[in-house]
Amino acid sequence: MPLIPEEPQIHEKAQGPRATPASGRTAPTPRPVPGPRPAAPPRPGRPGPVRPTAPAQRVPRDTTTTKPGPPGPAAPAAQAAPAANAATVAAPQLQLIPATPDGALDAAEEAVDLLLESGRTPGDVLVLTTGEPHPWAAHELSFGDAAYWAQHDAGDDVFYADAALAERAASRAVVVVAVNGGPEAAAARALGVAHTRAGALLIVCGDPQRINSVLGAGV
Repeated sequence: MPLIPEEPQIHEKAQGPRATPASGRTAPTPRPVPGPRPAAPPRPGRPGPVRPTAPAQRVPRDTTTTKPGPPGPAAPAAQAAPAANAATVAAPQLQLIPATPDGALDAAEEAVDLLLESGRTPGDVLVLTTGEPHPWAAHELSFGDAAYWAQHDAGDDVFYADAALAERAASRAVVVVAVNGGPEAAAARALGVAHTRAGALLIVCGDPQRINSVLGAGV
């Protein structure tokens, strides 16, 4: 009979340690069994091993910095491309408007009107004539050469000039050439200078055969 009361005491002791794991004394025995639970309390002690893991990630970053070295030579090729594009942009677009020598000046005036209506500013346009000068140029020259070229330098209006004076004119976005007569050399000179003065567009009004012959001569 004395054995019977001892058995419930053993069970009570078994229940006792279950309540005691909350205390720090019996904590080490049950905690090693469940692996995930002890991981939470030792956080203050584990920051040391975490630091080596961070530099381990920094090392591959350093390796990636060495890799961009080979694509470096590709940069000069990219720089060579815009240089080629700049050369192509320098050449103006050529537009031919068929007209007789008597109607070339009227065709040039119509071309100027269309340019202004499309949004071009008057200072963007230069008109050259190979034969008789434009009435505006003849009128302005009557006030003197200085006053005439002063309006050219102002650059706020369409400027009309004779082909013989084209080399004195500055570059403009659009140059219109009226092949309204004159010798073949005058037309060749006007087209040659106009090609160098036109920044974006070159419009030639005249006989297509004559213009093509001049252009075929290397203008």
